[in-house]
Amino acid sequence: MKKTILILTLLLSTLLTSQAQDLKIGYFSYNAVLRSMPAYSTAVASVDKLRQQYAAELEAAQKEFNEKYELFLDQQNKLAESIRQKRQADLQTLLDRNEQFKKEAERLLAQAEKDAMAPLHAKLKAAIDKAGQQGGYAVILNTDSEACPYIAPTLSEDVTATLLDLTK
Repeated sequence: MKKTILILTLLLSTLLTSQAQDLKIGYFSYNAVLRSMPAYSTAVASVDKLRQQYAAELEAAQKEFNEKYELFLDQQNKLAESIRQKRQADLQTLLDRNEQFKKEAERLLAQAEKDAMAPLHAKLKAAIDKAGQQGGYAVILNTDSEACPYIAPTLSEDVTATLLDLTK
């Protein structure tokens, strides 16, 4: 019985070692390939344009608030109590609206960036799948964020060039 277990263990060990040597592993930098795609600069430019529009609107709203606040500070001692309270409430409402717009602008910008990048991510995913199938890779690793601090060069292959060709 012990001999049978020993023989099975050795046989299994040999089998796993030979299969592991046959596995092909690819690696690449997702961000580098994504940024190299032709449509990337167009997507970034469109989001940046939208970001500039929101920034301009936020700046105009802040300027309006500052002007009204300064005017209020200059006049507050001369105003009747009820008028002063109304203007304070108006300023608070304006401040709240500006803050709400800022949060909404951030949300909309994040969504616009996600929407602009979605086709690029889909295209890159398809390229990774195709490279994996064509190259016979068992795994293709993303080396960004130091997720793979070491990859043995003799047991793996950089597929960046292949992916760049497939995403053109």
